[in-house]
Amino acid sequence: MEIKCIIIDDEPLAIKIVSNYLIEFPNFNLVNAFNNPLEAIETIKENDIDVIFLDINMPKMNGLEFIRNLDVKTNVVITTAYREHALESYDLDVLDYLVKPIPFTRFLKTINKVTQKVHLLKGSKKIDDTNDEGFIFFKVDKKLVKIKFDDILYIESLKDYIKIITVTGNYLVHKSLTSVTDELPSENFLRIHRSYTIAINKVLSLEGNLVEISSKKIPIGRKYVNHAKQVILNN
Repeated sequence: MEIKCIIIDDEPLAIKIVSNYLIEFPNFNLVNAFNNPLEAIETIKENDIDVIFLDINMPKMNGLEFIRNLDVKTNVVITTAYREHALESYDLDVLDYLVKPIPFTRFLKTINKVTQKVHLLKGSKKIDDTNDEGFIFFKVDKKLVKIKFDDILYIESLKDYIKIITVTGNYLVHKSLTSVTDELPSENFLRIHRSYTIAINKVLSLEGNLVEISSKKIPIGRKYVNHAKQVILNN
């Protein structure tokens, strides 16, 4: 699914950085970039823009004023050098808040968040056996790997890394289990242990405090057991 986006920032270097990041994600179509928010309004209306990467401190109209006056519903990701506007921006229902300089790993998390939100808004967020459109990007060995939600069997925590076990192979990613679980759709994935998050529809059997996925017996942690069993049995 193509995701149309624009950048609004009065700093050419900031535009260049975000543009270069976006090149890494072929499903993101950068329609245009603007250094003045007023110049972007017609493009937003005419192109059905999915997400705006928006600076705050700009001449003529700052980013927060722009959001308040924008009469087209779209996702907004704030890109700013100032942390103090975070609370106000979330009151305006922005999707994410990025502080410059923006690390690529942090930008990747935003990309995954945007992707899920756009899929949800366009009616393709719910992932089941007949729908493989949902996916997430992970940085693996210095390259970005696109993994479909429906291919994931389970994810195991290995201290500072996670191992993603899929139907096509395994991937080692420098990320925490908590952060990746937050990025996955909650209707499809469930944390059942401090070291494991599973794909709910891949559970083959439930025996005591163990679930079986692809011949692997995975323990359910004590604090997760009641909720986990309820979700698995009702799935």
